[in-house]
Amino acid sequence: MPSPLRTVLLILVALSLGACASAPVPAGAPLQVATAAYQGDATRPADGRGWLRTELYFATGRWDADADEAAAAERRWLDFLDREVSPRFPAGLSVVDVYGQWLPPGSDTPSRLRSKELVVLHADTPEAAASIEAIRLAWKRETGHLSVLRSQLHADVSF
Repeated sequence: MPSPLRTVLLILVALSLGACASAPVPAGAPLQVATAAYQGDATRPADGRGWLRTELYFATGRWDADADEAAAAERRWLDFLDREVSPRFPAGLSVVDVYGQWLPPGSDTPSRLRSKELVVLHADTPEAAASIEAIRLAWKRETGHLSVLRSQLHADVSF
């Protein structure tokens, strides 16, 4: 006679396996094989390898800004995103609100800033590199900021 613990474990295993089952494929439907392999699509490199993940960090305003100043900074950022970024990377991008801090040259106190992190996954091409640099330059010209931090890593992607 099986122990109660063994019975419970067998029931849990059976339930777990049942949860992994998929719905039946309708008659005549093409069979699609699921895979975790990296793959591209018709508008991207064939196998999803050799991409870059570029992160840009934009200071958008003082951390201690009042509500009106923060709202104006957000409007300025969204306008910049629509005008300078989205046309250069229309296939997609991500923006994350981040807390930024840096120590300006000659200062003893760090500057605390509201910031945006722009993440773009793109093919490693001269055109994409030029677009990234154009975005950085446009922000510096528009805001008078000294820098837009750029970080870049090689990435494999899957769609």
